[in-house]
Amino acid sequence: MMQTVTNWARNITYTAEEFGRPDTLDALRALVAGSARVRVLGSGHSFNRIADPGDDGLLLSIAGLPPVVDVDPTARTVRVSGGVRYAELARAVDAHGLALPTMASLPHISVAGSVATGTHGSGVGNRPLAAAVREVELVTADGSTVTVARGDARFDGAVTSLGALGVVTALTLDLEPSYRVEQHVFTGLPLAGLDFGAVMAAAYSVSLFTDWREPGFGQVWLKRRTDRPLADFPWATPATRALHPVPGMPAGNCTEQLGVPGPWHERLPHFRAEFTPSSGDELQSEYLLPRSAALDALHALDSVREAVSPVLRICEVRTVAADEQWLSPAHGRDSVALHFTWIEDTQAVLPVVRRVEEALDAFAPRPHWGKVFTVPPKVVRGRYPRLPDFRALAQQLDPRGKFTNAFVQDVLDD
Repeated sequence: MMQTVTNWARNITYTAEEFGRPDTLDALRALVAGSARVRVLGSGHSFNRIADPGDDGLLLSIAGLPPVVDVDPTARTVRVSGGVRYAELARAVDAHGLALPTMASLPHISVAGSVATGTHGSGVGNRPLAAAVREVELVTADGSTVTVARGDARFDGAVTSLGALGVVTALTLDLEPSYRVEQHVFTGLPLAGLDFGAVMAAAYSVSLFTDWREPGFGQVWLKRRTDRPLADFPWATPATRALHPVPGMPAGNCTEQLGVPGPWHERLPHFRAEFTPSSGDELQSEYLLPRSAALDALHALDSVREAVSPVLRICEVRTVAADEQWLSPAHGRDSVALHFTWIEDTQAVLPVVRRVEEALDAFAPRPHWGKVFTVPPKVVRGRYPRLPDFRALAQQLDPRGKFTNAFVQDVLDD
């Protein structure tokens, strides 16, 4: 029976022949083996059709599987089931005196979905979330289980995989000793004369926020590990009260600021796990481009800000260290990430998205796989040098294309 499901933002309606929410691994294997086409819906925090199986497919949720968070304090690893969200994972890991090296701005997103799409936090030395993965467990097209570990020649294609290889049922992640973080917010950072490298290296994780109504950045968020020195920040004014990244929004659902130290998982995200940061009334786009081009890219955006600002809630600028995942938007290059939170109006937003992409085109931006973008598939494919290797891996693990859809096929096409 055909069922209708929407994503978190409600801008995408998935129409699937079947919606499956198995509660055991055996039931999941049977569903996968018996279906012609399968896509997995994680936390639904994607803004395009990456999870859409089409009318003839199975839309699969793994949220009904028993949650597993198995911490090995001696090895400093954790095996976690794919449907677990980062907030739950972080609390369990911290209880053992251990930590993840980075987190995304939202702790509400699922582990498997986040690493599959190249999701990241910020920090000049912090790689995407997928960099912590040391082993991935997949249910493949015939219902069998395949484990791909670091050191396997297939590994760098198996984590950030867009769901094109199978259903990720569990991952094993590397951990480090727990640490504490304090968050300092500054206001009024000018674009003119910006020393981008120094600003972004001023703390463990740094984010710049602007609504592009004026040149420059209304807010700068610095997340300092308390086991590392406190750097001077002479370029902007310290905030005297807690702020929300979006002007006019209440700060109560944001993680604590004003330099109050706290556990890593209560400061690295921008938003508290116990609050929903918004009702979903937004669209999002993001582009990763070489960090060396950051200033030129920011000036390019400034040149189109009159077109951008009327449909923009907020733009966030972050840094991401290079990783090796074949389909990671940060593959092979230290990156600057330009994130746009738009109003919920697809008709008004799409022409502006195209305008942004035109402004950034000279810098070979790679769109975030789970966001709104209009870059032609052929252009996107040309920005991933290891795409032929991924295409071969998909053919090996899923020769009949059970886990593809129109979105994935655009990526895999020659």
